[in-house]
Amino acid sequence: MNKELKVIIADSNARDLDGLANMLSKEMDVIGLADDGKSAYEMIIENKPDIVVLDVILPVIDGFGVIEKVIQKSEQMPQFIVTSSIGTQSLIECANNLGVAYYMMKPYDYGIVCERIKQIVGPKDSNIYHNRIRMVDDTQTYTREYSEYDMKQDVTNIIHELGIPAHIKGYQYIREGIIMAIQDVNMMNYITKLLYPTIAKKYKTTSSSVERAIRHAIEVAWSRGRIEILEEMFGYSVQGDRGKPTNSEFIALIADKLRLQYRMHA
Repeated sequence: MNKELKVIIADSNARDLDGLANMLSKEMDVIGLADDGKSAYEMIIENKPDIVVLDVILPVIDGFGVIEKVIQKSEQMPQFIVTSSIGTQSLIECANNLGVAYYMMKPYDYGIVCERIKQIVGPKDSNIYHNRIRMVDDTQTYTREYSEYDMKQDVTNIIHELGIPAHIKGYQYIREGIIMAIQDVNMMNYITKLLYPTIAKKYKTTSSSVERAIRHAIEVAWSRGRIEILEEMFGYSVQGDRGKPTNSEFIALIADKLRLQYRMHA
């Protein structure tokens, strides 16, 4: 990642402020730290960062208030990543309405924030780029070199094997959801509050439409897919409606399968 990428972090929690700054400064230029909204706003206007990692709960001016003031004042808008220990639907919708690039629940892994910034900024010249992913499970933390393109290809291959046709909307939504779940193991804890809204924002639709489209895609797989592959993947009978996984089970099982493969080859 280019060290010229300018980042400002605003958080009233000193531990998160310092910890995230230490992590991001290894690969980016952290040009300002703020523990209240007023200071954060002044830093953004003066320094014109590329990315702002901003907690919702800030003294003086809250995180959303900071974004609103920047929208009114600045001609050069940064990308905002909003963090919060509260994940209500109304807060997430507010973040989406303000054009926030990503909404992240606390507590978070500092490395995951770094990965989200890289995804938001994206490659300059190619959609194939290399990165590092830090995955955490109940027993250990491990890091692996990977290609974003390869991960998408791995997910795409599994979806094809399961019999989900590429022309239906749920195909794209499921692929996005699986990739998000691979990169952040906590994502499945917030499927309705975070995963659906994030996908909906990217494809300019609603969370409920994303949920319905994924459900339809799973039903298509169960009615038209290859039974032996479905049984191998999900480990139980797939005859009729019996054993059909929920949206979250479907995404989580495939994400876990790929995460384990990546860990074995780490």
